[in-house]
Amino acid sequence: MLDPKIIRDEPEMIRKMLKNRAVDFNFDEMLELDKKRRDLIQETDELRKKRNQMSIAIGQAKKSNEDASSLLTDMEKISKDLDELEQLQKTVESDYANLAFSIPNVIHESVPIGNDESANVELRRWGEIPKFDFKISDHIDLGQNLNIIDLERAAKNAGARFYYLKGGLVKLSQALISFALDFMAEKKYNLIQPPYMINRKSMEGAVIADDFEDVIYKVQDEDLFLIGTSEHAIASMHTDEILDGNKLPFRYASFSPCFRKEAGAHGKDQKGIFRVHQFDKIEQFIFAKPEDSWNEHEKMISLTEEFYQKLEIPFKVMLLSSGDMGKVSSKTFDIEAWMAGQNAYREIVSCSNCLDFQSRRLKIRFRDKSNEDTEYVHTLNSTLVAVERTIVSIMENFQTSDGHIRVPEVLQKYFGEKII
Repeated sequence: MLDPKIIRDEPEMIRKMLKNRAVDFNFDEMLELDKKRRDLIQETDELRKKRNQMSIAIGQAKKSNEDASSLLTDMEKISKDLDELEQLQKTVESDYANLAFSIPNVIHESVPIGNDESANVELRRWGEIPKFDFKISDHIDLGQNLNIIDLERAAKNAGARFYYLKGGLVKLSQALISFALDFMAEKKYNLIQPPYMINRKSMEGAVIADDFEDVIYKVQDEDLFLIGTSEHAIASMHTDEILDGNKLPFRYASFSPCFRKEAGAHGKDQKGIFRVHQFDKIEQFIFAKPEDSWNEHEKMISLTEEFYQKLEIPFKVMLLSSGDMGKVSSKTFDIEAWMAGQNAYREIVSCSNCLDFQSRRLKIRFRDKSNEDTEYVHTLNSTLVAVERTIVSIMENFQTSDGHIRVPEVLQKYFGEKII
């Protein structure tokens, strides 16, 4: 949700943002509804004041044994008019709120302008792309040959984009998670395991409703949704709270399974475990003061790069264009990891600064002193590790000539062996 003051005072900036995001949004209707709701607030306040004055006059007339019939008639009309205005106000407020909760975030000035990923900008690369003196395989063939992935039985039991991990791949998954949690604890992040289901109010506070209805699984006949990422549960953790500004930033590292319909991914990555309906992830989430959030964003992407450097996975950092980043974000970095079996870099990390967009929706504020006015916090989020996607990169980049997989050195103490 945007600051209403920005919407009223800088409408052309908002129009430019919508154009740059290539978003179809009825901004004129939003401005009209905003004016109408403010006019209605004034009108209803005036009628309430008039009704109160009339009530006092009726009381005085009765006390003086005067005829109050005409006053009662006027009172009845005022009450009826007020009821009608309040109903209209309720409808207008609801229509305005729907638009206010749907408009995207403002765009940071450094974000490249473009309609899609073709306008993304590469910022830097790290690591040498591995060279092989033998014919390499993708993770699907490697997994099936080593009997550590079973896609066929998963499809039989659950449908497409599900999987069974087996044997060494289960151990590799747990090794990645253990290493990631230790890494984040060393960086002084607070470790969290959140609820895997949250209610609609919490979900709508974290993301725009139109963006999650086709992506997130809903529990039938319950006001609960399975989280698509623990960002959803952590963003809403401090809903309706006033945080102690002296203790900010709050840095969380949250581990959870994630559930996504992947409804917009028809034809993409149909096989394997790169794009699936269920996966494990460790997410970074930060609540920061406005003046600190951009510095925290840079720290967050730097920390994440360090993580993949320790895993010895080559990657590149991308700055997403206005048309490619999510609507909640003001600026997003992606990390794309090299996948040798696909001969390509593929996205494994998304790192975003959402400014006060989520905190306004969730009413999360802070102040340094109890007698000060409150401000909305800024929220930032980033993948640390999406386990299944990172496993794909490890399998393909660390494969050996005899069809096995070398375990990255940093994971060997967790895994217990050097080879899968």
